[in-house]
Amino acid sequence: MLRLPEEAPKPRRRKRTWVAPVAAGAAAGAASILAASLEWEIPPIAKIGVTALAALLVGVTTWATTATSRTNEPKALPEDPSWRPPDQWPPAPEHFTGRSEALAELRKVFTTRRRTSEVAPPPLVVSVYGRGGVGKSALMARFGQEIADWFPDGRLYANLRGIRPDEVLIGFLRALGVRLTTDPGGVEELRKLWLTWTKGRRILIGLDNVDDAEQVKVLIPAEPGCAVVVTSRQPLFLMNAYDTQLSVFSEAQGVELLARLASGERIVEDLASAKEIVRICDYLPLAINICGGRLATRSSWSLRELADRLADERRRLDQLELARTIDKSVRASVQLSYDDCTGIQRRLLRLLSSLTSPDVPGWVAGELLDISVLDGADQLEALIDVQLAESSGTDQTGAMRYRLHDLVRLFAAEMEDDKRDAAIERVLYGYRRRAEAAAQARWPQDWGRTGRVGDAEGQAQASDWLNAERLSLIALIHLARSMELWELVFGLGRAFCSICHSLRAYWSDWGEIAEITVEAARRMQDPRALGIALLDRTAALGGDAAQEALAIFAELGESWWAARAMRTIGMRLFTGGNLDRAQDHLTDAIAAFGAEEDYWWMARTQRNLAELRLAQRRPEEARDLLEDALEVFKRDGNRYSEAQTLRAYGEVLAAQARGLHREGESRAAADLFTKAGFSLDRAAEMFRSRGELWEEARCMRAMGEVGDPVNGLRELDSVRRAEEILVALGDAWGVARTHLSSGRSLGRLGRMAEAEEELKHAVTAFEELGDQWWMARGLRYLGETHLDAKDRAAAVPALEQARAIYRSLGNEAGMRRTLELLRRAES
Repeated sequence: MLRLPEEAPKPRRRKRTWVAPVAAGAAAGAASILAASLEWEIPPIAKIGVTALAALLVGVTTWATTATSRTNEPKALPEDPSWRPPDQWPPAPEHFTGRSEALAELRKVFTTRRRTSEVAPPPLVVSVYGRGGVGKSALMARFGQEIADWFPDGRLYANLRGIRPDEVLIGFLRALGVRLTTDPGGVEELRKLWLTWTKGRRILIGLDNVDDAEQVKVLIPAEPGCAVVVTSRQPLFLMNAYDTQLSVFSEAQGVELLARLASGERIVEDLASAKEIVRICDYLPLAINICGGRLATRSSWSLRELADRLADERRRLDQLELARTIDKSVRASVQLSYDDCTGIQRRLLRLLSSLTSPDVPGWVAGELLDISVLDGADQLEALIDVQLAESSGTDQTGAMRYRLHDLVRLFAAEMEDDKRDAAIERVLYGYRRRAEAAAQARWPQDWGRTGRVGDAEGQAQASDWLNAERLSLIALIHLARSMELWELVFGLGRAFCSICHSLRAYWSDWGEIAEITVEAARRMQDPRALGIALLDRTAALGGDAAQEALAIFAELGESWWAARAMRTIGMRLFTGGNLDRAQDHLTDAIAAFGAEEDYWWMARTQRNLAELRLAQRRPEEARDLLEDALEVFKRDGNRYSEAQTLRAYGEVLAAQARGLHREGESRAAADLFTKAGFSLDRAAEMFRSRGELWEEARCMRAMGEVGDPVNGLRELDSVRRAEEILVALGDAWGVARTHLSSGRSLGRLGRMAEAEEELKHAVTAFEELGDQWWMARGLRYLGETHLDAKDRAAAVPALEQARAIYRSLGNEAGMRRTLELLRRAES
């Protein structure tokens, strides 16, 4: 066990003696005389006795002289009075910083071991591993200085890069004063000598830059008072070793190191650039050290200038090189790990660097190398072992994801690979297959007249898949575009848009990819693909592209897709406030889907028409349409569409209840308010159980618009919970709608000032979004709130502005409602 310094035994020297050489000489002489006597003429039995006596005399004397004249006694220090315990430990870097937690961990390991009650524990072995340039050697040097006094018999150190274990053993033995005057033999003989000379001593041994466990095993002494600290780029799995991984710096640690090197004043003056430099350096201490050194010797450089230089990926590794040595060059440091890889691992690294995605699942390695998924994953794990790649965690689907360190990616990208394009195509096709499978599981009705109903588990898995792969999928679509692989761009983009549409999520990404998908379809010169892409772009960004799609499908005789285009046009007109034209297109679409015997799309479009009827203040017709649609969805077991229809049904029942309440039919109104609340609660619960946040938020917003006079506070709470969800989903339009609903709820509670504030917020938001119809509705509600607050002068300007917008849209229902409010303001 490790003993405290005051417990160290004082070495004793063995006294010299002249007896041994004299005794040896006398024995040799006697032996010679006796041997000569064998030539005399004496009886044979006497010759035998004389020979035995000579042998015994030489044997005894040799034993005695050997016991008294050993020169390699392990517990004796060398006889040279100038010899001192060896101290080969390297100095710690002057600007060492940022490793307080790692140092504390090492202290705990060593102090715990010193207090152990184990009688004869094995020597302490601590293995610190991590990627090149992370600061393992610096940490070892710093910690070795801290615990130097714990090891009074010396501190030995060796850099094992390119050095054989037998060479290290010879160096260590010589440092301990062992006179190797003859060839000590191979590793096994040196190992025995090493165990002998470390016995009973307390020595700290540092083994830096170890390649594998075999280099280390023969260098570990058996003495419990000794300790070994090992650094390597991969875990060594040494028996009885304490393994700890050294990670890169945090942002704060990186900035602190930069400040120590380049002066704190410069960092304080431009902290944002300092943080950017640390980030671009991938939080790697070696890279940050190099940047700090450049700033220290270039007082004319600003931090911004260095950050701009590093931002250019083509020259970044050049900027992170002071000399072509591993301690002054990120490129040289990575090269060392790269050289240790097998050929297939190097190729995988080169190919991975070609993918622009932030991380990838394990199957990608198999596609890149054109081998099985399992074999590819094994090679990927091998890159992790040598610290060239890392796991970025488990995604929502339960799959492990992997990424290259940023600076490693740049290093590998510098290397040519003549099979790079083919490998990338295999990955893109793999992503296309998976994306289309997820999209069809999520929303099968978007992919043709299959009649298939998506199951809840498959839809949830598709949602998780997109959440996990969104950033990678977007990056790979851009990569395929840069390579002009237009069929792959279209396939990936179409699947992405379909899932986003079904989820009503990732709006900005959805719009961007929809535009790229249209471009791909045009480049392919495929009219059908173009029509589909135009419908996707309309769903994401609006506009009149659906008209072009309808013309394309009509010319191609694609009647089902033509019906889809008619519905899209109708919904676009509806959301734009042109209700009369919208209802014509929706009615035509319902008839077209019926002719195609696609009853799912027919029922869905009936639901859309019902929502339009509600906007036209025709709730009875809307209710009939929704009840028919509900029968279709219940019959087919389509729970998702059933829940959507229940939400619309609850909104219609609430509108009818409000009408009855205004007419004084309190009992009938209360009954419908209850039914509306039940329908909306049921729909929200169905969506909640499926993890459909956007649809759940729509239900909760609808709860806030019911208008039940006995549930005002509950309704306001529902709207605010809906807003939280929509903010998290990035649905700016949905958030604007919740402000409108919140204003209406507050108005019903008599909190007029708050209601006006919310409604003004909604009007501004819709104006910024370019949604004139909903802006007009917000103005109309604002005018009505002013009237309820007895402020007619404030109501008229808002109502006049709303009427002008309705007139420009041709929205007669909106104009009629606004005129009713204006007459009320004038009375």
